[in-house]
Amino acid sequence: MTEASPATSSTSPAAGFQGKRLLFTGPTSQVGEPIAKALAAGNEVFGVARFSNPKARARLEEAGVTCITCDLTSDDFTDLPDDIDYVVNFAVTHGTDWDADIEANCVSPGRLMYRYESALAFLHCSSTAVYEHAGPAPRKETDPLGDNHRGFMETYSIVKIAAEVVARTMARTLGLPTTIARLNVPYGNSGGWPLIHLDMMRGGMRIDLHPERPNVFTLLHEDDMVRMLPGLLAAASVPATVVNWGGEDVVSIEEWCGFLTELTGIEAEFGENPAMIGSVVPDLTKMRELVGPATIAWRDGVRRMVQARRPDLLRA
Repeated sequence: MTEASPATSSTSPAAGFQGKRLLFTGPTSQVGEPIAKALAAGNEVFGVARFSNPKARARLEEAGVTCITCDLTSDDFTDLPDDIDYVVNFAVTHGTDWDADIEANCVSPGRLMYRYESALAFLHCSSTAVYEHAGPAPRKETDPLGDNHRGFMETYSIVKIAAEVVARTMARTLGLPTTIARLNVPYGNSGGWPLIHLDMMRGGMRIDLHPERPNVFTLLHEDDMVRMLPGLLAAASVPATVVNWGGEDVVSIEEWCGFLTELTGIEAEFGENPAMIGSVVPDLTKMRELVGPATIAWRDGVRRMVQARRPDLLRA
């Protein structure tokens, strides 16, 4: 495995991306919050959510994000601002209520695109959960789609595929330049899958893995996501640009849990469960052409994550 180079933390967007007005959905999520806060440095960012967590709202407002309480599944968008340059959609729900998840993940983005048809670009964050399971073979943007999350998150793969269809349709119908970014495994100081596994390890919980081992993915650090986002907006087009979004390092769950053991001394207990997510490795050729490669080496990023979120667990 060729590992990305270690890098210092930088949560500022690319140089030149300043003075924009952005509407950002999903700003309270583990993925969305650090990006929304970073974009607010030099841009006017409107964060749209239900804001059921007042602490998350306070963190965003402290970073300069203007928070607007809005249920995007409702018919009332009257409180949303006009004259938006870019719309960045990180809103997502996943559960077992198919109607609710389709409404939130598919219908709402379409209505949001209609509301902001005059924007310069629309970025829709999708997922590599849309791909048919194919083990560790890298998945190109043109490869077959399928339901690879059914046993873990019942509706997730299907609504993500449906949301892409809506985004493609609205991009063409409205002439709205759009990028659909298929995100693999995000992580960083805000958390992520490795942090969930660390908490499971600390609690003595078994980590279930797909039997087709090792279970490999590409970890993408939040700093790289912030750096790449302006380029993804610049790549928006009609028809929509579809691109994989992942890190340079192909890493297994077993490998990052082993590294967490090195950092903390806490052992991981593994089990096998065919309902768990199997390997999903995106082909990043197109991403590199559009925005360049990821730069945060996964061990560096995971170490920083533990230092930020669970410093008490680090070995002296």
